[in-house]
Amino acid sequence: MSPHLIRRFVSFSERDGPSKSIGRELLDLSAIIFEYWHGFKAGKLTRAQLKTLMHPVQRQFEAALERGVGVNVARLSGSCADILAHREALWTFVMNEGVELTNNHAELQLRSLVLWRRVSFGCQSERGLRFVERIMTVAQTARKQGKELLDFIVRSVAAHAEGTPTPALLDAAA
Repeated sequence: MSPHLIRRFVSFSERDGPSKSIGRELLDLSAIIFEYWHGFKAGKLTRAQLKTLMHPVQRQFEAALERGVGVNVARLSGSCADILAHREALWTFVMNEGVELTNNHAELQLRSLVLWRRVSFGCQSERGLRFVERIMTVAQTARKQGKELLDFIVRSVAAHAEGTPTPALLDAAA
C-alpha cells in the first residue's frame, strides 16, 4: 500500500458527499491492514494467520472501491477504477514472502531522480530522456555495487573509444 494511495484516500475523505464516506472507509480499512501487517512483521502472526485475517478486509476494501466507481463522481470513480484495475498487486504482500506492504524502498531509490527532475525542469527531448534514464540507472547501480561512478564512466568511454569491451557494472555474483 503506497503512501500515494493513503494520500489519495485522505483526499477523498476531505471532500463532501460519497467521496467523504468512501475515503474514510478506505482509510479505516488501511489502518486495519497496517495493524495486521505490523503484527505479522513483529512475529505475532504467522503468514497463514495474516492471510486469514486479511481475506475479509480485502473483500471490504475492494467493495468500497467498487462503490466508489459506482457513484460516478469525478476524480473518485476514476481513481477507484484505476486501483481496482491493479487489485492483484494490492495484495501481493499477503501472498508472497519478501514483499513489503509499502513501496518505501522503491520510492527512496527514485527520490533523487524526482528531485533532480523538479529543479532542472526535466528533459526537453526524447534523446535527453533516454540519456537521463540510462545514466541514472548506471548511477544507482554503481552506488549499490560500491563502485565509483566517475571512474566507471571514464573507463567505459575509454573502452568504447579503443574498441574494447566496456567494464562490467554488475559484479559477477549479481
